[in-house]
Amino acid sequence: MNVQWYPGHMTKAKRMMQEDMKLIDLVIELLDARAPLSSRNPDIDELAKGKKRLVLLNKSDLADPSKNEEWASYFKDIGLPALLLDSRNRAGFEPIKKTIGEIFSKKTERDRKRGIINRPVRAMVVGIPNVGKSTFINSLIRRASTKTGNKPGVTKGKQWIKLDNSVELLDTPGILWPKFENESIGTALAIIGSINDEILDEAELSLKLIEILKSAYPGILAERFGCDESEDNVHILEAVAVKRGCIKKGNETDYDKAARCLLDEYRAGRLGRISLETP
Repeated sequence: MNVQWYPGHMTKAKRMMQEDMKLIDLVIELLDARAPLSSRNPDIDELAKGKKRLVLLNKSDLADPSKNEEWASYFKDIGLPALLLDSRNRAGFEPIKKTIGEIFSKKTERDRKRGIINRPVRAMVVGIPNVGKSTFINSLIRRASTKTGNKPGVTKGKQWIKLDNSVELLDTPGILWPKFENESIGTALAIIGSINDEILDEAELSLKLIEILKSAYPGILAERFGCDESEDNVHILEAVAVKRGCIKKGNETDYDKAARCLLDEYRAGRLGRISLETP
């Protein structure tokens, strides 16, 4: 299964991001906690060279708690401050403000000695499509200043949002990169919903998800759908279809509908807190 998706507007968005880097002090990179490596755009390291960085592992409420801690440690070990985040829950935002203050504490002190008071940190929020950037900003500032949606690619243009006197945020459109280096990256991004579903073979994608779940989280499919996990993946998808009533006229299995049901349940966390990657 070879998944590639790079709409034309992403080329323009990348050029715009490159230009805007001159204006900012900090790059806040949102990753999907269920697949942190696959959801890291490798172009960001080059674009953000010389800038302070902060990694936010968003949707951590949907990811395996033990894997969350491993990933947070992984990024800290490679020199990137990392925090767990559920962008819909404002309770987790104070650590972000605190961490930004710590990152810029020396610079703030230098500015104070030079008589520069309350110069805000200008931060660019970056990430792949559907990683939750707009929801993060909306929750952070407690009002809907940005358009949000559950489809990849909703945010089209750049928006500056003043958080308070200390931080200004620049929201950017979600961008992927022109070619995924291996098949597993495209598969993971498709499963978490960062690839436009309209270009995907959802039935084939659901079989990939079944394979991952059987290997990494044995017992979940059996408990949820009453299937025998020793059977092949197609038979398990048939069990999903029966359990969710995905049957066409003539008692024929509707594989496409069953696949959508399985993917939707995974993305919504109804199968449990499941990560696709381990450090």
